[in-house]
Amino acid sequence: MTRELPILPKRRQRHGSRSRMACAFRCGNACDHPAPNASDNPYFGDVVEASLSRRRLLAGGAASAFVIGTGLAQSSAAAAVAPANHTAIHAKKPRRRRSSARICDLGFEPVPPNTRDAVVVPDGFRQAVVVSWGDPVLPGAPTFDFDRQSAKAQRKQFGYNNDYVTIMPLRRRLFGPERALLVVNHEYTDEALMFRGWTDGASAPLEQLRIAQAAHGLSVVEIERVGRSGRRKLVTTGRRPFNRRITATTPFVVTGPAAGHELLQTAADPTGRRVLGTLNNCAGGTTPWGTVFSGEENFNQYFEASGAVDPAYVQAFARYGLPTGPSAGKSWARIDQRFDLAEHPHEANRFGWIVEVDPYDPEAPPRKRTMLGRFKHEGATTAIADDGRVVVYLGDDERFDYLYKFVSRDRYRPGKSARASRHNMRLLDHGTLYVAKFTGDGGDDGEYDGSGEWIPLTSDTTSYVPGMSVAEVLVNTRLAADKVGPTKMDRPEDVERNPVTGSVYLACTNNSSRTPEQVDEVNPRAANRHGHVVEIDEKGGDAAATTFRWRLILVCGDPDDPSTYFGGYDKSKVSPISCPDNVAFDGAGNLWIATDGNALGSHDGLFATPVRGRERGNVKQFLTVPVGAETCGPVISEDQRTVFVAVQHPGEVDGATPDNRASTWPFGDQPRPSVVCVWKD
Repeated sequence: MTRELPILPKRRQRHGSRSRMACAFRCGNACDHPAPNASDNPYFGDVVEASLSRRRLLAGGAASAFVIGTGLAQSSAAAAVAPANHTAIHAKKPRRRRSSARICDLGFEPVPPNTRDAVVVPDGFRQAVVVSWGDPVLPGAPTFDFDRQSAKAQRKQFGYNNDYVTIMPLRRRLFGPERALLVVNHEYTDEALMFRGWTDGASAPLEQLRIAQAAHGLSVVEIERVGRSGRRKLVTTGRRPFNRRITATTPFVVTGPAAGHELLQTAADPTGRRVLGTLNNCAGGTTPWGTVFSGEENFNQYFEASGAVDPAYVQAFARYGLPTGPSAGKSWARIDQRFDLAEHPHEANRFGWIVEVDPYDPEAPPRKRTMLGRFKHEGATTAIADDGRVVVYLGDDERFDYLYKFVSRDRYRPGKSARASRHNMRLLDHGTLYVAKFTGDGGDDGEYDGSGEWIPLTSDTTSYVPGMSVAEVLVNTRLAADKVGPTKMDRPEDVERNPVTGSVYLACTNNSSRTPEQVDEVNPRAANRHGHVVEIDEKGGDAAATTFRWRLILVCGDPDDPSTYFGGYDKSKVSPISCPDNVAFDGAGNLWIATDGNALGSHDGLFATPVRGRERGNVKQFLTVPVGAETCGPVISEDQRTVFVAVQHPGEVDGATPDNRASTWPFGDQPRPSVVCVWKD
């Protein structure tokens, strides 16, 4: 029977989980505008072989067989202060866990769908806020006061709309066994919830625009365990030497083949090698050498044009959702003219990159890595290939856009020496950038839905796209990819590699623009509102392979809907899930999925499922987030006792203001984006 779900307060009209206003800010176009990709490349749904058994896709019985991907070369991380806990992935047999307090046991009773204004966790688990928007980060930062905000204070306080979360360890000998660094990025600002009386950027006080700029970027904060529990809290006393705030005006260094190219040069930076700030940072990743990635996603929303844009840039601007004629964005040009594309057309080319931050060195300038391409990056996941080369998986979060991969030219060097560090920090500037093409030929063994290949776009020395130089491919990666025939996907977001099996998992969040003509076996619905998860096995289990096979593990939605699929598991026993966004893995190789834009009538949440054995596809909801919020992160602590999630934009509901709140989470007053930890009691 169809589930009856409680009626939600009406959210602002959404694209993903964003309000129409926030969508215009994030995506640069109204929700009903066409996607920027107008190429003739195939849609993902079009590649599924017609002979695929619909019964297999819609099965609700026993779990199907599963071929485990072979291992990747093992490596140990070498961070500047301590080994990173998110390192090169090595397929291995999970160890038997003794403690029932470990998150990876998945022995919890699922949280039912709900619309509570709270973070709801399973019975037997506890939760606590670790850090919230406005909390002091740097020395001299004042205590947060909603009605006395200032840009000076915000530059020293935790930023707004936390998204990506990672935990970086500190050396026990120096800092004790219970301390670590929490690294979080801040995706965008919703000024209508941040300031009383907000109307628009064109009429707002200039100080509010400066506060919004300071609330972007990343935060690095020191945290510690509370007693012997799984709880973590912000360290508020002592020196805290690693704490750091990176904002929309922090200097960045540009590296890689496009650094210094004419398309990156501006009047303020004729070298094309120094950029101020990072914008719309979404998901991220960590490297084997102990640094943190952050993806610049919907950077287009920050730019405007006071007049006509140079015709030479119109095609590229349109492909990235940038204004091509007179228009207004966030009105940041009122405080910084570089955001006016009529005057500074190259400034937009300086955003849309993967940025890299060394959390152990607050004085080190963060980098923008041009070899990883420019598009709307969700995140970046690193693996080590069989021969030691570094591989980075990258998703372009737009309807009908592509999945990418970078493979380095040189091999990763384990170790903590200065020589190894210098070598590893150059790995991302030399190699080859690929884009994925999926086909419907899965082979005769019945284990896969299809196969695919990685099409090379460019190396650091040679472009494989006719008519485009290396730098042009990297600056206008979307235009380059359009020319080589990759597969259009349904908002390819987070891409993660399983640390146990070596398989790669891609979250395709949704695509409301799918037409009836594009309906097929793999997407048996027009307007894909709920999304799906793709499982990819590289040839031979080698991350550097140029071919792969793939299958669907989840086609999301209400389990009672015959179009859904849960890895072959009995659908009457699973939790309903909609709009997968970020994915992560625990130490046993279980897949954890955070959702963004639940279209089933309940709040977004965090879900977990095994990917092997008889429980494969048994999706269980672990938590839900408050009214109007999205679930971001997540990350499981190295000891497997704690889950961290970022609760983004609580209270973002149609018509909500500081004087007409839709949510009072987490402290019973104005809603504040926060990072939460959950542990077993």
